[in-house]
Amino acid sequence: MEDLPDGMERLAARLEELEKRVYALEHAATELSQVAEPESQIAGTDSGEKLSAPTTAGALSVLGKAMLGIAGAYLLRALAESNVLPSAAVATAAIAYAMAWLVWASRAKPGDWLASFIYACTSALILAPMLWELMLRFNVLTAPVAAAVVAGFAVAASVLAWKRELVPILWVANLTAAALALSLSIASHQMIPFIGVLLVMVLIGESAMVHGKNGGVRVVASLAADVAVWALIFIYSGPESARASYPNQNAATLIAPGIILFFIVGMGVIYKAVTAGKRIAVFEILETSTAFVLAVCGVLYLGPPASVIGFGIFCVVLAGAGYAAILLRLKNKQERRNLLVFGSWSGALMLAGSLMCLPARALSPWLGMWAVAASWTSVRILKVQLEFHGLVFLLVAAAASGLLNWIATELAGAAPSAPGIAVCLMTICAIACYEGVARTRGAKNDSEEWKQQALAIAFALLATGAVTALVVQGLTGMVALKLVLGAHHLALIRTLTVSMVAILLAFGGARWGRGELIKIGYATLALLALKLAVEDLRHGQLAYIAASITLFAITLIVVPRVARMGLRFHRVRVVKEQSVSSVPR
Repeated sequence: MEDLPDGMERLAARLEELEKRVYALEHAATELSQVAEPESQIAGTDSGEKLSAPTTAGALSVLGKAMLGIAGAYLLRALAESNVLPSAAVATAAIAYAMAWLVWASRAKPGDWLASFIYACTSALILAPMLWELMLRFNVLTAPVAAAVVAGFAVAASVLAWKRELVPILWVANLTAAALALSLSIASHQMIPFIGVLLVMVLIGESAMVHGKNGGVRVVASLAADVAVWALIFIYSGPESARASYPNQNAATLIAPGIILFFIVGMGVIYKAVTAGKRIAVFEILETSTAFVLAVCGVLYLGPPASVIGFGIFCVVLAGAGYAAILLRLKNKQERRNLLVFGSWSGALMLAGSLMCLPARALSPWLGMWAVAASWTSVRILKVQLEFHGLVFLLVAAAASGLLNWIATELAGAAPSAPGIAVCLMTICAIACYEGVARTRGAKNDSEEWKQQALAIAFALLATGAVTALVVQGLTGMVALKLVLGAHHLALIRTLTVSMVAILLAFGGARWGRGELIKIGYATLALLALKLAVEDLRHGQLAYIAASITLFAITLIVVPRVARMGLRFHRVRVVKEQSVSSVPR
C-alpha cells in the first residue's frame, strides 16, 4: 500500500504524456492539410492524394484516443486491486466507463465507420476482461448481475446502432456479448442466467428483422443460443455425479430455454412468411428446425412425463395452425418456398406431437384421419408434398394398429386370425387415401408425374394388401366351416385369392386409366410365382400343388388379355366423354 501513491503518480504522468502526443498529432494533421493543399495545386495531384495524409492522421488520432480508453481501464483495475474504493463503486464505474465508449462509438461522424468500429472495440475490450475479473476473481458481481450487464450492453448497442445503421457497432457488440455469455456460463457453471442473455439477443435480432433493420448479426446470437441450450441439455441429462459443481435446477427451468428459443424464432418466421409475405431464408429454416429439435430433446431428456404429453399437444395444435395457414394465407402467394417449408413443418409437428401425446389405441385412428385429409386436400394444393404426408401418417397408423403385421400373417403366416376394429378402420383409411391420391393426375411436368405415380403405387399397395388379406380371411372362414384346415388348404386359398386380385387389378387399372394398378397386377404375378416355390410346393399335397400351378398358369394367360379388354373400355369411355363435352349447351 505504501507504493500505491508512487504508482498512481507514474500512471498519471503517463496519461498526461499520451494526451500531449494525441494533441500534437491532431495539430500536426491540421497543419499538414493546410500545407498539402497549395502544394497539390502546384504539382497537379488528384484528390485522392490530397486526402491520403489527413485520413492516415485521423486514423492515428482515433487509435490514440482508444489507447487512452484502455489506459483508463487499467486505472480502474488498479483501483479495484487496491481496495481504496468500495468494490461495488469500482464495478459500477467500470461498467459505466465501458458503456460511455459505446455511446461515443455511436456518436461518430456520419460515414466515419473506422472511428465507430475502433471505439466499439475499445468498449468491448474494456468490458469483457473487467467483467470476467469482477465476477470470477474479485467476486464482486453475481452471475445474474453479470448476465444483466451483458444483456444491457447488447441492448444498448442495438438501440444506439439502429438509429444510424451503424453496422460495425452491431457486429462488435453482438460478438462480444455472445462470447461473454458463453464463456462466463462455462467458467461459472451458472448456465441459466447467461442463456437468458442469449435469448434476449435472439429476440432483439428477430425484432430487427420484423422492423426491417439490419438483421445479419442475429446469426451470431442464434448460433450461440443453440450451443448454450445444447450444452445445458447435455450436462443436465447426464449422471448427477458428473455435474456436482453445477447448481441443481428444477425440470421447468431446464426445459424452458429450448421452448422459448423455439417460440422466438418460430414467431419471427411466421410473421415474415404469413403476415409480411416475404420469402423465408435458408438460415431461418435451419434455425427454426434446430430450435425445434432442441426443444424436443429438452422435454424428452429433462422433463417429467406430463411435460412430454403437454408439449405433444402443443405440437399438434401448432401443426393444425400451420395447415390452416397454408390453406387460408399461403396457397395464393408467390413464394412457393414458404408453402413447402410450412407444409414440411406442419407434417413433422403433427407426427411428433401425436407420437408424444397419444396412446397407441388412439394414435392409429387419429393419424388415419389426417392421412385421409392430407390425401384428399392434395387435389387442390401441394400435391406431392401432402400425398407424402398422407403416406407417412398412414404407415405410422397402420403400424400402430397392427395392420401391417396382420397383412403379413394373412398372406404368409401359419395361422390367420380375425381382424380387429382398428385393422378394419385402417383398411378403410387406406382405400380412401388411395382414392384421394388417384384424383391428382394431370401434373404439368415429368418430375411431378413420376413422384405422384410412385406415391399412388405405395397407397395402392397398402390398400391392395389389406383387401387381399380380408378376402383370404373370409375364404378361410368359409372353408373352415366344412373342413379342418391344413397348410395345403391355406396355400391353395391364398393362391386363388392372389390370382383373382391380379386379374382384377389388371382389368380395373386399364378400365379406369390407373397405371399404378396395372403395374401392381403384373408385379403380383412375380409374387405368385415366388409363393408357389416357397409355400405351395413345400406344404401342399400333389392334388393341391397341381391346382395351384393351374391357377397360376390361368392367371398368366388372363392378366394380359383383361388388361387389353379394360384398355378398350377405357378408350370408349374417353371418346364418349369428349363427345358429350363438345356438344353445345
